[in-house]
Amino acid sequence: MKTTLTTAAAIFSLAFGTAALADATSTTVQRDANQQERIEQGLKSGELNTKEAGKLEREETKVEHDQAKALQDGKVTAAEHAKLAAEQNKVSQDIHDQKHDAQVGNPNSASSQRMQADVQRNVNQQERIEQGVKSGALTNHEAGALEKGQAHDTRVESRAAANGHVGAAEQKHIQTAENRQSKHVFNKKHNARTE
Repeated sequence: MKTTLTTAAAIFSLAFGTAALADATSTTVQRDANQQERIEQGLKSGELNTKEAGKLEREETKVEHDQAKALQDGKVTAAEHAKLAAEQNKVSQDIHDQKHDAQVGNPNSASSQRMQADVQRNVNQQERIEQGVKSGALTNHEAGALEKGQAHDTRVESRAAANGHVGAAEQKHIQTAENRQSKHVFNKKHNARTE
């Protein structure tokens, strides 16, 4: 009887621990999607110009890079989770500050339209990663690898927008990277890995 209770407690602990890890990963990825949506909304409303959005994408790159690093071993420790939350809080505050400063953008300009489309792809990718973590289709290790890809894409976007203008050739380069990342998300969600 004692062995059965011990075994049951171990299974419960393992299941709860795995769920807690997935929840921590899902939460941090969902925050990325939320931040990206706020950047896109700022571009659409004119509260953000392309250069400001590029600076915010650079900050998102750091968060995604740190997520990838934290998930490299398949888990997010309490200290790593706290560090990521602090970084995301800073990005959140910077989004607010940039949206409420005196600078404005032209949401109808070709450059802003390109940046809006690129940021919307980021939202979509982050939501697909989060859904994969929640459903169990993605392991934390796989989510980390995908966050590394997201960091690459946002770095490319931030560089393109650094001068305040995203040209057609720059967007084509960004879209190539985003298409590659989309395939990676699909492949990792549909492989046989569960750990």
